[in-house]
Amino acid sequence: MHAAADLSLPGTARLVAEFLDRLDLHDVTLVGNDTGGALVQLLICDGAARVRRVVLVSCEAFDNFPPGLTGRTLMFAGKLWPWAFGVFMQQMRPRPLRRLPIAFGWLTMRGDAATIRRLKPVMTSPEIRRDAVRALRTAFADTHLMLKAAEYLPTFNRPALVVWARGDRVMPPEHGRRLADLLPQGRLVEVDDSYTLIPLDQPARLARIIQDFTIEMRP
Repeated sequence: MHAAADLSLPGTARLVAEFLDRLDLHDVTLVGNDTGGALVQLLICDGAARVRRVVLVSCEAFDNFPPGLTGRTLMFAGKLWPWAFGVFMQQMRPRPLRRLPIAFGWLTMRGDAATIRRLKPVMTSPEIRRDAVRALRTAFADTHLMLKAAEYLPTFNRPALVVWARGDRVMPPEHGRRLADLLPQGRLVEVDDSYTLIPLDQPARLARIIQDFTIEMRP
């Protein structure tokens, strides 16, 4: 990213909104899992004019920010210099370390292969490490960010689906119920045999849930 790019979560949400504007997209279904769900909530804060419906999938919400042990680990890692952050991320190469609760062990049950693929650019590219550190530092600069975002959820009077892992150990399942209650047209679907990263643990199940939702909610 450009050195002056705003890599905060609100800044990234604005990039998503700009992307929709540039492509002149309308009636968009926006799906966000993990931090992606936080971005969807922040987009709602700005009105989300081009968004027809949203799907929040096991994500940061309310006071769970940074989320769980993994979030606290990332908040610490974001305070490192980029070179030190690179050394830190190299420790994630051995699978037993990746599977620790403070790493990625409570994020996914069976998505370890995808996890290591996604980590490789951070391990190998100085530019990506620089951006990652900037993003982490700005992301957790305001730990009340998601509490503020929740205040705007009742204004989104459009179809909204909340999909949550019933056994989630990073994103509290009660947060899924609260989100569904706050959204005027919200509903909740809970998924078994999955942690936070439902797209990795239960991809076919999630795809069916989203497909059914979008078909049912067509205007």
